[in-house]
Amino acid sequence: MIDYILRGIRADELSFKVNPIQVAPDTKFEIKPMFSRRIQGIKENPKINIVVLECKIATSEQTPQPFDITVRLQGVFEVNNMNDAEDRRIFALNATETLYPYVRSAVSNLTCAALLNPVMLPVISGATLFPEDRSTEPFANPPKDVN
Repeated sequence: MIDYILRGIRADELSFKVNPIQVAPDTKFEIKPMFSRRIQGIKENPKINIVVLECKIATSEQTPQPFDITVRLQGVFEVNNMNDAEDRRIFALNATETLYPYVRSAVSNLTCAALLNPVMLPVISGATLFPEDRSTEPFANPPKDVN
């Protein structure tokens, strides 16, 4: 059975930029964060896996936003007994669920530090962030509790 430990977290990027857009005072914006994730192993130590979780809120012509935010966090995990694709899927899901609260907090803190109403990302399962993690199949081995 897969076994892993979070060894450390660091912020690769925390950025906030105000966008100069003209809007009515009571305009409400629909904030749609975009998430991405990258998982890579380390050649020198196959037990170490780096998980990078990123959240971006960016303006576009279709959906203007009052600000742009990028939060990119990197988690270093020591992983044992990851033998097959199901183990890798369980690890990806649980690593995402481990890092997501930190991303959520960083987004809120950035908007607060900019003297805006804080943007609170929803409390959600890591399995809902990425389509490849969504499955109707039950886990062969249920994931262990990471909290």
